[in-house]
Amino acid sequence: MVFKVLFQTAVEATPKRETTESIYLEVPTKEDAIQLVETHTDYHIEFVEPLEGKSLEYEQQNPDYKLTTF
Repeated sequence: MVFKVLFQTAVEATPKRETTESIYLEVPTKEDAIQLVETHTDYHIEFVEPLEGKSLEYEQQNPDYKLTTF
Protein backbone atom coordinates (compact mmCIF):
# COMPACT_ATOMS: atom_id res chain seq x y z
CA MET A 1 0.00 0.00 0.00
CA VAL A 2 1.14 3.56 -0.63
CA PHE A 3 1.33 6.00 2.28
CA LYS A 4 1.79 9.76 2.22
CA VAL A 5 3.94 10.86 5.15
CA LEU A 6 3.62 14.52 6.13
CA PHE A 7 6.52 15.86 8.17
CA GLN A 8 8.59 18.79 9.39
CA THR A 9 12.34 18.71 8.77
CA ALA A 10 13.09 20.65 11.96
CA VAL A 11 12.11 18.60 15.01
CA GLU A 12 12.40 21.47 17.47
CA ALA A 13 10.31 23.92 15.43
CA THR A 14 6.59 24.41 15.89
CA PRO A 15 4.80 22.70 12.98
CA LYS A 16 3.43 25.11 10.38
CA ARG A 17 1.41 24.21 7.34
CA GLU A 18 3.69 26.31 5.14
CA THR A 19 6.74 24.23 6.09
CA THR A 20 5.11 20.79 5.97
CA GLU A 21 6.67 18.47 3.43
CA SER A 22 5.69 15.01 2.25
CA ILE A 23 7.09 11.78 0.91
CA TYR A 24 5.39 8.70 -0.49
CA LEU A 25 6.26 5.20 0.65
CA GLU A 26 5.08 1.81 -0.59
CA VAL A 27 5.03 -0.49 2.44
CA PRO A 28 2.59 -3.05 3.88
CA THR A 29 1.43 -1.06 6.93
CA LYS A 30 1.27 2.42 8.43
CA GLU A 31 3.57 1.23 11.22
CA ASP A 32 6.17 0.18 8.61
CA ALA A 33 6.02 3.66 7.07
CA ILE A 34 6.56 5.31 10.45
CA GLN A 35 9.43 2.98 11.32
CA LEU A 36 11.19 3.61 7.99
CA VAL A 37 11.00 7.38 8.36
CA GLU A 38 12.08 7.32 12.01
CA THR A 39 14.99 4.97 11.26
CA HIS A 40 16.36 6.80 8.22
CA THR A 41 15.62 10.48 8.90
CA ASP A 42 15.42 13.11 11.62
CA TYR A 43 11.99 14.25 10.40
CA HIS A 44 9.18 15.08 12.80
CA ILE A 45 6.22 13.06 11.48
CA GLU A 46 2.92 14.92 11.60
CA PHE A 47 0.57 12.52 9.84
CA VAL A 48 0.61 9.28 7.83
CA GLU A 49 -2.18 8.88 5.30
CA PRO A 50 -2.94 5.68 3.38
CA LEU A 51 -3.58 6.32 -0.31
CA GLU A 52 -5.72 4.12 -2.52
CA GLY A 53 -8.26 4.46 -5.26
CA LYS A 54 -9.08 8.00 -6.35
CA SER A 55 -6.90 9.66 -3.69
CA LEU A 56 -3.86 7.72 -4.95
CA GLU A 57 -4.72 8.58 -8.57
CA TYR A 58 -4.96 12.25 -7.62
CA GLU A 59 -1.57 12.25 -5.88
CA GLN A 60 0.03 10.43 -8.83
CA GLN A 61 -1.00 13.30 -11.13
CA ASN A 62 1.25 15.66 -9.15
CA PRO A 63 4.54 16.17 -11.01
CA ASP A 64 6.42 15.87 -7.67
CA TYR A 65 4.95 12.44 -6.96
CA LYS A 66 7.57 9.70 -6.61
CA LEU A 67 7.97 6.78 -4.27
CA THR A 68 10.79 7.23 -1.77
CA THR A 69 13.10 4.33 -0.99
CA PHE A 70 15.55 4.08 1.86
